[in-house]
Amino acid sequence: VIASIDDNRSYDWSKIFDQSYIKDFNGDEREIKIVQAGWDCLSIHADSPSMSPSTPALVHVRQKEGNKKLITIQPDFVLIRNEVRGVTHDYRNILYGLMYAGIPSLNSLESIYAFLERPIVQSELHKIQRKFGSAKFPVISQSYYSTYRTMMYGRKFPTVLKVGHAHAGMGKMKVLNHHDWEDVRSVVAMTEGKYCTAEPYIDGEFDIRIQKIGTNNYRAFKRTDVSGNWKTNTGCSIINEIEVTDKYKFYIDEASNMFNGLSICTVDIIVERNTGKEYILEVNGTSSGLMPDKAKEDNKLIRDLVLEKMNDIFKMKAVGEKTE
Repeated sequence: VIASIDDNRSYDWSKIFDQSYIKDFNGDEREIKIVQAGWDCLSIHADSPSMSPSTPALVHVRQKEGNKKLITIQPDFVLIRNEVRGVTHDYRNILYGLMYAGIPSLNSLESIYAFLERPIVQSELHKIQRKFGSAKFPVISQSYYSTYRTMMYGRKFPTVLKVGHAHAGMGKMKVLNHHDWEDVRSVVAMTEGKYCTAEPYIDGEFDIRIQKIGTNNYRAFKRTDVSGNWKTNTGCSIINEIEVTDKYKFYIDEASNMFNGLSICTVDIIVERNTGKEYILEVNGTSSGLMPDKAKEDNKLIRDLVLEKMNDIFKMKAVGEKTE
């Protein structure tokens, strides 16, 4: 059984996995059952191995459609395509249960846990930057503040302030000068202890997303904003697929090595107007969105990755049983 955590109903993972099989301990083909649901439909009970070696977790799924009955599954694998938490939701307790049970997943549950907080991901980018230098791996300059009390910004304005763990343009504001900075600082003081980061505002002509699925499937997209929003990765935009240059491959290959490997990974870059300088803004993991006109093909690549990992798991179990 594969639990697909994806509330995007444009993708039917049962159809994507239709007629897919894995081989069991004896080499016989076994059909796969897919249960697709969003985080909000799940609850979990898990036991330690000493209590229940063959049933590490029971996942209860509340179905939104059809008869809306509660079903219970014992997932062998989890494919996670949604953010664990955002501004209006927080399902970390379910993630913790999956980790507690040791259920294999794509991406790894450990990497998904690390992606809960942006500074942790950014620190991995900084490691790569220290290794290769800013010229070869140009991560945007950034300052971290654990509390509003430490918010002393000495760089030039305007700057972009990002509060807490939010993503997709949320919790993000452009601060024009030090007077506005003091106003924003007083607002951060009311966020019940949220951390924040600040980075130079880049007047972006367009941004680039580099995508990697598996070990050798690359794409790159140029996104040009047409809505007039300074947040170039939000609002309406024109998207064109572009060549994946050696430089872009280098960026994404290094980023995909984070947290012992990211099978699904994207890198976002902003290109400065007038100068053409590129700055790496962030890395995204298992919940990375796909370009609509390429989604069918890319979802099949994700399916193949899941099958490959599940087959490897069953092979390891078979070897383990033979050596006992």
